Amino acid sequence: MLVVLCCLWGLSWPLIKIALFEIPPFSMRTVTSALGALVLYLVCRFKGRSLHIPNATAWAHVIIASLLNVVAFVVFGSFAQLTAATSRVTILAYTMPIWAVLLAWPVLGERPNRIQAIALGLCAAGLAILIYPLTETRIPPGIWLALLTGICWGAGTVYLKWARIDADPMGVASWQVTVAFVVITVCMLLFEGRLHLGAAHAPALLAMVSTGIFANGVAYGLWFAVVRRLPAATASLGVLGSPVIGVVASILILGDRLTATDMTGFALVFVASACVLFARKAPIVVTTQPT
Repeated sequence: MLVVLCCLWGLSWPLIKIALFEIPPFSMRTVTSALGALVLYLVCRFKGRSLHIPNATAWAHVIIASLLNVVAFVVFGSFAQLTAATSRVTILAYTMPIWAVLLAWPVLGERPNRIQAIALGLCAAGLAILIYPLTETRIPPGIWLALLTGICWGAGTVYLKWARIDADPMGVASWQVTVAFVVITVCMLLFEGRLHLGAAHAPALLAMVSTGIFANGVAYGLWFAVVRRLPAATASLGVLGSPVIGVVASILILGDRLTATDMTGFALVFVASACVLFARKAPIVVTTQPT
């Protein structure tokens, strides 16, 4: 299940890029979030998981977590791919564990240990290697948006741990995607006027639908099944296979070309994220990858 999950989340990155060739970002994300919300709701019902949110405070936590974990992730991640290579966006989004460690220090009082401090240094070095060559011309906005994607995902992860919502985690994830659908739909109406799908051809439409059903819906059900069967650290480390698959798929499907500098930067960021997850006594579990 963990291998299938990594493939679904990893392949979703180039699929999103294919959809974005012909479909505006908010229109594409409205459809994927709608499909994801529907599929995840059906998965919850099929598995007998509770969708009950106990009180107004818990609802407020769900909404804030949705804005950080889902809305910010999918919107920033989509717009990032418009001006940056998908392989770079994928890796930068998966700096999430690094930002989670940094934010957990002031918010949760979890001070980084020695290995985590080394990981922070590795991540900084990797980011510098990836970004510095771009400063010779102009750093694409997509690079900053990709970093912001990882930061928001890390913030949402820490927020969920701080909030301690007294509800079924899968139910909370389902409501987060549903809230995201409402917010993104409003953005689509404000910025794009209506749903723009008429000019899209079959590959773009298929990529969009596949992302919504599998990456946003089925993958969440698999993730919570994996978490119930494997230790949290194993599951979290295993999910780091997703950016590897995402980068390889971007090369094979989209024709992204990696330089030696890219590969060095990717390796440092990947090792840094793995160190952060491996070093924690009580790992911050990657609750969702909200693609």
